[in-house]
Amino acid sequence: MADLDFKTFEGQALAEGFDEVLERTWPPDAIVESHTHPFAVKARVVRGEMWLTVGPDTRHLQPGDEFTLARDELHAERYGSAGASYWVARRN
Repeated sequence: MADLDFKTFEGQALAEGFDEVLERTWPPDAIVESHTHPFAVKARVVRGEMWLTVGPDTRHLQPGDEFTLARDELHAERYGSAGASYWVARRN
């Protein structure tokens, strides 16, 4: 799966029932405090690094890593010194 491109990610996500797929880019050292989304998320980091905190657990994510979040799941995000980009599929 290391060679996955955006179109393939998008096609897979749409086939899984996600209805929106886009790329999100974050600036260096950005911090997003605890929050929720009114949609479920499936994402794949494609550039940079981030730390995702859900409950007591923090994951360090780098290119090729994927994560999911349920609708309304409380989480926080922190991005590395080079910022980060990820592809994200949303199920609204």
